[in-house]
Amino acid sequence: MEHSTERLPDGLTTRPLTRADTRAVYELMAAVQQAELGTVEIEEADIVADWARPSHDLTTGSVGVLAGDDLVGYAELVGRERYDAAVHPAYGGRGIGTWLAAWIRAAARSRGDGIVGMPVPEGSTGDRLLERLGYHVRWTSWVLQVPPGTQVPARDLPAGYTVGAAKVSEYGQLHDVLEEAFSEWAGRPREPWADFEASVLRRPGFAPWQLRVVRDPSGEVVAAAITLLADSTAYVDRLGVRRYERGRGLAQALLVDAFSRGAEHGATTSELATDTRTGALGLYRKVGMQVTSTWQHRAVSLTESPRELLAD
Repeated sequence: MEHSTERLPDGLTTRPLTRADTRAVYELMAAVQQAELGTVEIEEADIVADWARPSHDLTTGSVGVLAGDDLVGYAELVGRERYDAAVHPAYGGRGIGTWLAAWIRAAARSRGDGIVGMPVPEGSTGDRLLERLGYHVRWTSWVLQVPPGTQVPARDLPAGYTVGAAKVSEYGQLHDVLEEAFSEWAGRPREPWADFEASVLRRPGFAPWQLRVVRDPSGEVVAAAITLLADSTAYVDRLGVRRYERGRGLAQALLVDAFSRGAEHGATTSELATDTRTGALGLYRKVGMQVTSTWQHRAVSLTESPRELLAD
């Protein structure tokens, strides 16, 4: 481990996380988001689903920082070159964030990663800490929302194309379409089917209507979306179109369909996120969506030594 891993304040203890910690991690992250964003965007189901993935190893890829029995900080490796971490606002300024950052670098380096990073709200405590530690902005992402009282304009599909809920027999095609689209991003490995099955199909609250597809005249799935329902918000978690079908309005038609189905199931707000890797921000703004928060994905090379701080 790096030198700063020995600088936790007296009285704090550490241990790997277990699945029994999902509620504690949710409450910690909710406290951070409320303090930084003025709203809570995470659900406990997000954590349950992520931790259910067979590829996710809490034993070697996570750490909790505790004050007595209370979880006051945590970090976990959630994928290749990616981690999440948080420190309770009441425990800020004590060096816990710096300790967690060093722990993550050591854990990521031990599994062979050459770079590691995480998304943080722009201008937040975490953003400022990582900037001071020498982490660079790898990409920028935005959460967008359909303003109350407005709708994304409808877009007709090409002749013979249809949109609707995915059939169980089409789940494999849906997964393939999404992975083909998202795997175009440099450094993103393909998601194993077992991880998709655990985190999507067995996610708490999952319902078949949440998986939407566009079919071409032959019945092949050529575009797909996953819509999550969080309280009164319909959130399009993933949306992808086959490369050879792009530029024909399929994404917009699918977006309208996904938000409409969310409204049918009680959603009063429609959201999604995008980032600089997709080039889709202009499209979403063009159809009337507005940015509600901006996030920076800050990362650091593990072949270089970032600047160390004694406090966060």
